[in-house]
Amino acid sequence: MKKCLLLIFTFVLGKSYAQVPEDAIRYSWYSQNGSARNMAIGGAMGSLGGDITATFVNPAGLGFYKNAEFVFTPSFLLHRNKASYRETNSNNDKNAFSIGPTGFIWGEQSRKKGNSHAFSIAINQAASFSNLISYKALNNYSSFSEQFAEEFAKSGYSINDVLTSNSPLPYGSATALYTYLIDTVSINGNIFVKAAPEYLLDSGYALMQDMYRRTKGGVYDLSFAFANNIQDKWLWGVSVGVPFVYYKSNSKFTETDTSSNNFNHFKSFTYEDEFTTSGVGFNLKLGAIYKPVEHVRIGLSIHTPTYMLLTDNRTTSLLTNLESATGQPESFFVKSQTFTNNQEGESKYTQTSPWKAILSASYVFREQENVKKQKGFITADIEYVNHRSSRFSSDNEEPTENEKAYYKSLNQVVKNEYKGAFNFRVGGELKFNIIMARLGLAYYGKPYKDRDFRANQLLLSGGLGYRNKGFFIDLTYVHRVTRDVSFPYRLEDRLNTYASLNQKTGNIVATVGVKF
Repeated sequence: MKKCLLLIFTFVLGKSYAQVPEDAIRYSWYSQNGSARNMAIGGAMGSLGGDITATFVNPAGLGFYKNAEFVFTPSFLLHRNKASYRETNSNNDKNAFSIGPTGFIWGEQSRKKGNSHAFSIAINQAASFSNLISYKALNNYSSFSEQFAEEFAKSGYSINDVLTSNSPLPYGSATALYTYLIDTVSINGNIFVKAAPEYLLDSGYALMQDMYRRTKGGVYDLSFAFANNIQDKWLWGVSVGVPFVYYKSNSKFTETDTSSNNFNHFKSFTYEDEFTTSGVGFNLKLGAIYKPVEHVRIGLSIHTPTYMLLTDNRTTSLLTNLESATGQPESFFVKSQTFTNNQEGESKYTQTSPWKAILSASYVFREQENVKKQKGFITADIEYVNHRSSRFSSDNEEPTENEKAYYKSLNQVVKNEYKGAFNFRVGGELKFNIIMARLGLAYYGKPYKDRDFRANQLLLSGGLGYRNKGFFIDLTYVHRVTRDVSFPYRLEDRLNTYASLNQKTGNIVATVGVKF
């Protein structure tokens, strides 16, 4: 069983802070979503152009348009997930609808012969968060409840401070203290905080741990782009993106005593967490395409960091089943609203996603002004994403010292645990009069520094296209294999256990368009 290195991070579950290191890559480590044509060629759109997807990759590619076009791209996702946790495998499925680049492009000739320009307005679901992950296994090493004990012990608060209607720790320690999942204990005259399941671990027993998390939502990118074509030699473009973020997670974690002893004071607990993030952001995409010779295109685009203003909303509940001195069960239940004046917890903050750069090249067979006579192309992208550059900060004009310390600590963890990664995309198309056949491949590199983490994405794709008299339709299938990790909880005083994820996703993409 693999374990990660200790994260130097103060894990705070308090009402003011709800962000964790995994939030940093939620908005940066996902495969590109494009039109069916673009997805069929592996997503390589950095230098090819002539597709609405260029709005979100390299806006200079819109400069190849000489007329107007409307595009609609629905898709259907089929998730097949396998999780391995403490050498035990679990499987689950989740399907969802998605929407790819959809919108309008207006292209027209300029007054100067040989020049043209284009505008576009489009929306694209850049990322889909719809998924289901669950795993279950025996653990004789640590307990989920220990994070609550750590939180309370390091907080410096008393029990009376925490068990109030305006608790500083309403989502973890308060619920655990109220239900006696954690409590203070005197050992040799010293006071310690201990979780009830720890007594079983100390006795050599294992806990049955059951993790369930269902997520939904996505990043919906509304973009406005302009491109200019100079003598069909130089093309440049700029895109203004306004991403709308929605993420909802429903998690349930259960721990159960596996011993036959009815007098060890612990039987089970179930912790439920409903977490929602919503907000809006802003970014720019700058791009250029150069044609050194008629058949060759070289592209470069830079995506600025996305500045996002986000709001987290959270509610939790805890059901603890203990055993009395007589061996009889005792149940205690509480919701986090008890400690937040009956209000849903809310946290406002800003997050800045990483910048990225894309270098691309394409070769078009028999390229000429009359695109109907082109026979196909090959194209490739190299993309660099600096995942470790993600940053969090308070939305308060005058953040408290605790806020400053928290976000400084969180950002340091992001720098320590993540790294820059290269992504590769390659694809091609063969044209048979009005029918096109396409193949593609994409690889997204690991964002984690830890060598023990196996994390990457591999996409294989293929599709067909039909174009005739201003109407076109494309159909593509993309098979994606994602390897990642999932932490059910994090502890400071010992190595953390995680689940290895192997996710296979089938994506059926269709694009319908009309030129006018």
